[in-house]
Amino acid sequence: MGTHGGVPTRQPSYEGVWRFTAAAVDVSVPQARHAVRDLLVRQGVPLHEEIMDGLLLIVSELVTNAVRHAALLSPEIAVEVAIGPEWIRVSVEDNHPYRPKALEADWGQTGGRGLLLVREIAQEAGGACDVEHTATGGKIIWAALPLVPKVPGPGGAPHPTVTSPRTDPSVP
Repeated sequence: MGTHGGVPTRQPSYEGVWRFTAAAVDVSVPQARHAVRDLLVRQGVPLHEEIMDGLLLIVSELVTNAVRHAALLSPEIAVEVAIGPEWIRVSVEDNHPYRPKALEADWGQTGGRGLLLVREIAQEAGGACDVEHTATGGKIIWAALPLVPKVPGPGGAPHPTVTSPRTDPSVP
């Protein structure tokens, strides 16, 4: 609880951090997507429909990448959802040491563009994404989005974007 002009203020009831684990298997992809959607609905997060759609696609892509590329060294993955007053961050953690990069794949191929898609969705919404090391040698891939779509500010300038929400879940 904070204060505003000496008057106590409460954080919105939807704010918080939730984490769950899943086996690094194909069925975990739709389960993670449904679990995140159900959490957001249950918490009453005032999430714009466009942002919800992008966020759920990001969850699917990140969990799919962990299942396809990390399962051998990381039979379990963790999904975290952190919600602040104006933004939401999802992250997927695994124990595989490889740090993927968003590559411009050959458009004739049917795969290989998941992280590129995550980056584009996040940037278009005014958010960010990144890959970070864990203390155990694995990685966390996260994406943060505002609760409402990015709109130009006064004079046509866009509002500031999220740059590194991993440092403190209470601040974008």
